Amino acid sequence: MKALVVYESMFGNSRQVARAIASGLSEYAEVEVVPVADAPQAPDQDLDLVVAGGPTHAFSLSRPKTREEAVRRGAVDAQTEFGLREWLKGLPDGHGARLVTFDTKVRRAPGSAAHRAAREAAAHGYVAPVRWMSFFVHDYAGPLTYGELDRAREWGRSLGVLLTRAANREASRVANRTANGSPTM
Repeated sequence: MKALVVYESMFGNSRQVARAIASGLSEYAEVEVVPVADAPQAPDQDLDLVVAGGPTHAFSLSRPKTREEAVRRGAVDAQTEFGLREWLKGLPDGHGARLVTFDTKVRRAPGSAAHRAAREAAAHGYVAPVRWMSFFVHDYAGPLTYGELDRAREWGRSLGVLLTRAANREASRVANRTANGSPTM
């Protein structure tokens, strides 16, 4: 199985979460982790899962103005013109491909980049096999709250289990069709 983890990060928190998710997921699948600026605009057809995430800015996905504000506040990883919002908008139709989302945010802050990203992915025909997930930071720039990287790693493992079960169900369906003399396509 193959998975792609795409992240946008301003202060490094979302990058850490993406890597932790990939670490857990890698127990079940071959995983590539890439910043959104380097992400393929059309993910490979042979991917079993795309995981995409970034920081919550102004209650949603970052925009050029909120990225510029992050740079003014000291963000070193920020690209102001292109982020997760733009990447998702440019995705080709997914035709049922699996895509799940995550974000980083202050615990009690309203809004969620992951929720908005999930809606954008669904609009392109991607299926979310699980609900989006938020990981929490202490303040605008972080750091991550205690235990969040462990939680991200465990979420990655749960995504791997989900992929394994889906692959096993599909293999079982194919085997049953073949045993019954039905074509596999």
